[in-house]
Amino acid sequence: MENGAHIKRKKWIESVLAACFWLCVWQVAALLADNSLLFAGPADTAAALCRGIVTAKFWQSIRGSVIRILCGFFCAVAVGGVLAAAAFRWRFAERLLSPFMTFCKAVPVAAFSVILLIWLGGERLSAVIALLVALPIVYVNVYEGLSHADPKLAEMAAVFEMPRFNRIFYLYRPALAPFAESCLRTGMGMSIKAGIAAEVIGMAERSIGGRLYEAKIYLDTAGVFAWTAVVILLSACMEWGVLFLWRGFCRWKPQPHAGRRSAGRQHTGGQGIVLEKISKAYGKKQVLTEFSARWEPGSVHCLMAPSGSGKTTLLRLLAGLERPDGGEFESGDKIAMVFQEDRLCEEEPALCNVELVCKSRQAARACLEALLPGEDLEQKVSALSGGMRRRVCLARALAAESEVLLLDEPFTGLDGENRDNAARVIREWQRGRTMVVATHEAEDAERLSGEIRDMQKEWKKA
Repeated sequence: MENGAHIKRKKWIESVLAACFWLCVWQVAALLADNSLLFAGPADTAAALCRGIVTAKFWQSIRGSVIRILCGFFCAVAVGGVLAAAAFRWRFAERLLSPFMTFCKAVPVAAFSVILLIWLGGERLSAVIALLVALPIVYVNVYEGLSHADPKLAEMAAVFEMPRFNRIFYLYRPALAPFAESCLRTGMGMSIKAGIAAEVIGMAERSIGGRLYEAKIYLDTAGVFAWTAVVILLSACMEWGVLFLWRGFCRWKPQPHAGRRSAGRQHTGGQGIVLEKISKAYGKKQVLTEFSARWEPGSVHCLMAPSGSGKTTLLRLLAGLERPDGGEFESGDKIAMVFQEDRLCEEEPALCNVELVCKSRQAARACLEALLPGEDLEQKVSALSGGMRRRVCLARALAAESEVLLLDEPFTGLDGENRDNAARVIREWQRGRTMVVATHEAEDAERLSGEIRDMQKEWKKA
């Protein structure tokens, strides 16, 4: 703590010294110019500023500019965020919007201002210009942030039908965070500069740009410098304000909720699975060849084969993440799945990861406590061992309401004792659901008391 305070104090002192240095440079330049009409010094600027502060017109001008620019900027944030989300979701939208964003970035502010001045007049000009300048900045950064979201987490969310609220706050917000700060800093600064410039062109009443225009007309160089100082100070304050709001938003942790889940019960019971001549290939590699099966509701089936034999592909087909090249199948509408990878929200606690797909907090905690007895369920999963993370994944699938359970190598990273305990919990929490397990360990299949199907032999027959 003391070291951190020392670093902050050092940075503050360095900032003050830098400011003093540039004030001295400014004063020296003014003395060398020796003409306050052409180049006002710090003293003349301060005097002009003091004369303005005591007038109502000064504060009215600041209020008018700040309101207009903030309205334009926040509209840009809202519109740019929505358009970026649409472009990320639909390729056609990205192609449609790309020329417009390029146009907004390429056209000079002066050209925009002259055209819009004819249409809108001077009073609303700065708000629209601030919007147009910030819009492509917001759009590009939000699109890049969404593109950096983990696609495997997106698949997990799709399988569990995670509510949109949870996806935004727990999947996409962490990916957006590094891009958002840059976006807000740059966008706010550009909005202020462009908005003030538009006010100068439009000669808007009760605006900073209007006062700058008046100072220019009357050759009030000190007044121009004073209002420039006001713009710099306002820019710093407004930038700090929007970053403060964003960081507060990032610190906010809403209670996770699973909107699809029925309040009345935790599980819907099992539904049978029917597969008829399912085929799947990736390029020239044939993974599944006319695979057929009929699994009764509530039954347990273990698919045995070495890695790369098509077990995972079959589970992904059942989960709706892939489409077969041929054949048909019927399965439950509600799926819960343990993937080969953990696919957890790394910066969230173990309990939160389960609650994201489970409506009942009690059920989530009960399942986790059965798999992780005596452990702190509120610690981040990034701090857990590989075996503990795996058990969190199991708890997430078991506690979620579903008709079908798909488990892909569920005991990866677990030792013998933990495998036995995990198998016991799985049997207890199956609760009539149809369960399909992919594994290459015969002992794991025996632990789950399921019907074993050797897929490698079937491939050889095929």
